[in-house]
Amino acid sequence: MNSPRVTIRDVAQRAGVSQAAVSKVLNDGYGVSPAMRRKVLRAIEELGYRPRVAARAMRGRSHTVGVLADIRAPIVAQIVEGIEEELLDSSLEILLAPVGTAPERQQRAIDAMINRSVDGLILIVPGLSYEALDALGRSIPTVLIGRHGGGRHFDSVMDDDVAGAWLAVEHLAGQGHTRISHIAMPMGDLRRPSVLPQTAREDGYTQAMRDHGLTPDVITTDYTEEGGYKGALMALNREDPATAIFAGTDTVALGVLRAAHELGLRIPQDLSVIGADNIPVSALPQISLTTIDPSGTLNGSTSSRLLRERIDGRTKPVTYAITPSLIVRKTTAPPKTTP
Repeated sequence: MNSPRVTIRDVAQRAGVSQAAVSKVLNDGYGVSPAMRRKVLRAIEELGYRPRVAARAMRGRSHTVGVLADIRAPIVAQIVEGIEEELLDSSLEILLAPVGTAPERQQRAIDAMINRSVDGLILIVPGLSYEALDALGRSIPTVLIGRHGGGRHFDSVMDDDVAGAWLAVEHLAGQGHTRISHIAMPMGDLRRPSVLPQTAREDGYTQAMRDHGLTPDVITTDYTEEGGYKGALMALNREDPATAIFAGTDTVALGVLRAAHELGLRIPQDLSVIGADNIPVSALPQISLTTIDPSGTLNGSTSSRLLRERIDGRTKPVTYAITPSLIVRKTTAPPKTTP
C-alpha cells in the first residue's frame, strides 16, 4: 500500500513555519533567513518531499521553463507568444524543445530539459501516455496544453473543442447546408485518443450534425495542407458532393481551398469552408477564412500562470477550459439553390 503523498503543509508543520515560508525556500525567494532555510530543507529531507523539487531548492532555481512543442503547427507560435507575455514580469525564461509528435522523441526532449534543471514544464499537446505524464507531474511542476481531461499531478489547459465544432456546424446548418463534411486526423496508437483535440472536434462535429438532423461525413486524412487537399477531393468528387467542409485546422482548410480552385469551384458560392485555430494567414484578404478561434495566446498565458503557481508550491491539480469563438469571414455562404 502506498504511503500518503507528502505536501507543503506537512513540510511546514515539521519545520514549524508557514506554508508561504516553505514555498519561498523551494523557489529560492527573497526574505528567507539562513535559519529558516535550514529548518525547511531539513524537513524536506526527513519527509522525502518531492525529491527533484527539493534538489532544485538546495542548489538554487534555474529560472527556466521548458516548453515542448511541435513547431510545425502554426498555432504553436501564438501559444508560445502567450507563454512569453505572461512571464515578462517574472525572472523565468523559456527553453523551447521543438519536436514532432512521436512520443519517443518527446520523452527524450523532456528528459533533456529536466537534466538542464528547468523549474517546470509546459507541454503542448504531448503524445505521452497518461501514466507517463502523471509520473512526470509528480517529479516536476507540469502544465499540459491541448490534452483533454485532467490529471492528479499536473494542470491542464484546453479549448472546448467540442463546442468549437458545434459552432462550425451550427453556422453552416443555419445557412442551409445539409451536406457538411469534416476532415479529421487519424488517432494513431495513443491508448486514450479521446484526450486529443482532433478527437474532441470530431466528436463535437458528429454530435452537432445529429442534433441538426444531418448525417455526419467524416473524412480521415492528415492535419496538413496536403491532407486537406486530398480530403476535399474525396468530399467533392462524388455523386452528392459536400456543399460545405469543416476542416480540422486552418492549415487543412488551405488544402481544401486549393482543391476547390483546381476543381473550378468558387468560394463561397459553390463551397463553404471553415477552419480552426485562427492562424494569422487565415485573416489575409485573399484568403479571409471563416474559422474557430481557440485563442492560442490565452492558452499560453494561462498555462504560464498555472505553472508559476505550481512552482510556488501549489499541488492541487487545476483543469482550465477555454471557450472558443467563431470568426466569420468570407469563405461561408448559403448553398446554391438548384434550379
